[in-house]
Amino acid sequence: MLMPTLENAVQTSDSALEISGISKSFHVGQRKVEALRNISFSVKHGEVTGLIGPDGAGKTTLMRLAVGLLLPDSGSISVLGHDAATQSLAIQSVIGYMPQRFGLYEDLTVQENLDLYADLQGVPKSIRKERYRDLMQMAELTAFTGRLAGQLSGGMKQKLGLACALIRQPSLLLLDEPTVGVDPLSRRELWAIVYRLVKEQGTTVLLSTAYLDEAERCNHVILLHDGQLLNQGAPAELRESLHGRTFAVTAPDVSKRALQAQLAQSPSVLDALIQGEQVRIVMTKDAPLPELGVLIPNVSNAEINVVPPRFEDGFVALLKTKNNLETSTHPAPLVQASANLTTGTNPVIDVQNLTRRFGSFIAVKNVTFSVPQGEVFGLLGANGAGKSTMFRMLCGLLPPSSGKLSVAGVDLRYAAAAARARIGYMSQKFSLYGNLSVVENLRFFSSAYGLFGKQGDERIDWALQEFDLASIADAVSGDLSLGYKQRLALACALMHEPKTLFLDEPTSGVDPLARREFWRRINMLAEQGVTIMVTTHFMEEAEYCDRLAIMAAGEILTIGTPTEIKSKARTTALPEPTMEDAFVSLIEAHEMQGVAA
Repeated sequence: MLMPTLENAVQTSDSALEISGISKSFHVGQRKVEALRNISFSVKHGEVTGLIGPDGAGKTTLMRLAVGLLLPDSGSISVLGHDAATQSLAIQSVIGYMPQRFGLYEDLTVQENLDLYADLQGVPKSIRKERYRDLMQMAELTAFTGRLAGQLSGGMKQKLGLACALIRQPSLLLLDEPTVGVDPLSRRELWAIVYRLVKEQGTTVLLSTAYLDEAERCNHVILLHDGQLLNQGAPAELRESLHGRTFAVTAPDVSKRALQAQLAQSPSVLDALIQGEQVRIVMTKDAPLPELGVLIPNVSNAEINVVPPRFEDGFVALLKTKNNLETSTHPAPLVQASANLTTGTNPVIDVQNLTRRFGSFIAVKNVTFSVPQGEVFGLLGANGAGKSTMFRMLCGLLPPSSGKLSVAGVDLRYAAAAARARIGYMSQKFSLYGNLSVVENLRFFSSAYGLFGKQGDERIDWALQEFDLASIADAVSGDLSLGYKQRLALACALMHEPKTLFLDEPTSGVDPLARREFWRRINMLAEQGVTIMVTTHFMEEAEYCDRLAIMAAGEILTIGTPTEIKSKARTTALPEPTMEDAFVSLIEAHEMQGVAA
């Protein structure tokens, strides 16, 4: 029997991809994990469909099932008229697929990666030269074909991975979290390429992402959580379901963190989120119009204004309703992390004319800034801007080439080990011991910080209770969900009651509820005097910071509050710029100055 042709598949079905009742489970040790549970949806031709959800939602499993790399336990998948379970080779010959982390060979050059993918996809050599030229121009990589893929920036790797997936010019393109870990400018560039493909070539795109703001750019969204389908439809449908329930509250006489904490305690407030100098709230479904005298009775000079709902508001409302949290429930305030904090006039983090060279390459150039006690300071920048190098120097892991650097009163040029004893650090990747249990990790880190006997036991008990880890104390850390791994990592970072906390992309991939819980804890620590520095590609998280520094090419372009930085991007055409607008505007202006020079 002949397989249906691609042309016939397109003509006989309105959908490029049809998922019907798909379930898939895996065994992890003695535990059965249900990755997908009875999922059904379809992807229309010529549209961008977003597969939205946090890590562990089932996005990658669905992608691999659609490509034919996995077989479902039950249900069926049709891809361009082909059965994914029995015709996987036919499917793989007519689609493009970009897996997580780009699927590149980092020890090959850009050109060698293109040649390899062209060989694997059976692209005739007679058409390769023209195809390569078009793809490299589209991805702005023409000048880098001789560079090793491993030496490209994150954004360039992202665009090369996409180019490799497009060598055959597929009708259906599957992109598995293509924008994870890259800066907002690179994300915008990728989206420009995607929509050019849709508009000019009629390509159908299924794109998975944990970034909820990216859902707004899709024609249709599929919302997944814990392997289940929460909802599907146009982004505007979910956004507008919150119409009349979203407001912004400002109160100049109290800190924004204190204002958020008070608003969050109201039973009529479903969600309270810091956004620059204001707190954005979502009211519960049947709540009356908010009155400040009821919501925050002890706060004067407060103001409340209606704001339009966002996609994230709708997603959070869905999650809280699913988890029976329609009426807000908020845990008790975080107990004080350190009893040894003292208020002083000297900055906790002080950087003066800091430079770091790697041979002839200058990664950080003459940087100066300071951070006072109790401030949440954000360090933002494009990939390759020097953030990681700066972070490593601040944590005492990398010596500076020149300049002065002190943290928690210790000069890191001469006493890096002493400074590290006063610092808490949480890395982007889960850096604990995955083969140890939760309590064994806590015990190891408490002993590493010199906490033994009664003192060590007290801190372990504190961590188990404060971070709700007692019920899983004996669970193997590597088997935990991302949200619980995050809690454990933060608990370990706080075991020795540090005065300064460094957070490197701390919430990458977690769901919005886990992110809100994480930042509740961070805000409480800041209110108690802990100084916090954070790097992030989530522009929403940048809004939580007291001040931000934006870096490019090793230099600081600007430092200021979120409101001050957003104001720099305000124009007649863009009267209310977002933090992403401001970030992109600053980076593009810096790049133009470099070209002019």
